[in-house]
Amino acid sequence: MCAYPTFNQMPAEVDVTIVVPCRNESRHIRNLLDSLLKQEMGDVQWEAIVADGDSDHATQSILSEYSERYPYFRTVPNPQQIVSTGLNAAIRAARGKIIVRMDCHTEYARDYVKRCLEVMQETSAANVGGPARTRTEGWTAGAIAAAYSHPFSTGGARFHDENYEGYVDTVTYGCWRKQTLEELGLFDENLIRNQDDELNLRMTRRGMTIWQSPSIVSWYRPRGTLTSLFHQYFQYGFWKIPVIRKHRLPGSWRHLVPGFFVIANVAAVLVLLTPLRSELPKWLLTGWLVGLLSYLLAACAASLHAAQRRGWHLLPILPVTFMVFHISYGLGFLAGCCYWPLRPQDRKPSASWFAGLSR
Repeated sequence: MCAYPTFNQMPAEVDVTIVVPCRNESRHIRNLLDSLLKQEMGDVQWEAIVADGDSDHATQSILSEYSERYPYFRTVPNPQQIVSTGLNAAIRAARGKIIVRMDCHTEYARDYVKRCLEVMQETSAANVGGPARTRTEGWTAGAIAAAYSHPFSTGGARFHDENYEGYVDTVTYGCWRKQTLEELGLFDENLIRNQDDELNLRMTRRGMTIWQSPSIVSWYRPRGTLTSLFHQYFQYGFWKIPVIRKHRLPGSWRHLVPGFFVIANVAAVLVLLTPLRSELPKWLLTGWLVGLLSYLLAACAASLHAAQRRGWHLLPILPVTFMVFHISYGLGFLAGCCYWPLRPQDRKPSASWFAGLSR
């Protein structure tokens, strides 16, 4: 017999609102909604709001089905079809004092929301979340997950460390008080990518704290191909530039390393293809070759370490995977350096390669 709540059980007041941006997610949205019904909420009264970005008929049918059957679920429109506008629409419609963000491509432990609330109460942090754990299917996806969790690809970002507990500069997804988000002005709707990092940057600049706890458990499903990974991280690099322009400073200096790496190598190759190469001192060419060789050796060493942790069958593809992380982000950063200074800050690019959400 179904134990799901009925309309008569729907509370007049809500403690927590779960917000989910969604567009054309018929393959994943049902699993997410079912997992929410299985959350161990205890006495916590909750609701879930899905911001739908003009999805296809199959996705809309599933959302309508759950909204009709379970009053816990509501859907709000997101005609702009980007994550930041969808999140803001859901947050504005939220009745809960606490906002928990979730994603269609992530699996959540049954006590995920409960642990978010407990950690927020224990730490008094403005934002709490868990580390970036992954679950994958297939060889390439497994290599992407192995590289994703390794310090060599992330620059030592603590939210990729599954065992780290403490203060961080950003965290996976997030759990906030609604009042905090309203005071911050919600997510920046000019950003198609990096809206989470930018919001957390505003928080830390105001002296607010962000806390990561390994007890808050979720599993992200990374991209399954190197092509889609390249597209994803190209966009991350590209959209990092408007964040830096807005705040006059990067959220972390590690965000700049892939960009400078690519810029230096592109410049070196261009110079070598021109007559200027004969004017260059030999030590400069030697330095560039040593640096490039050092990077390749570091990629191989990181691949050995990642394969030892996640499986030796991944070793053949891991060096290339690390390079895709760095080069795609760096190329996107370089493209952003060329594009954004020539455009007003509030004007978005129209080309899908730069602006279209990739999955």
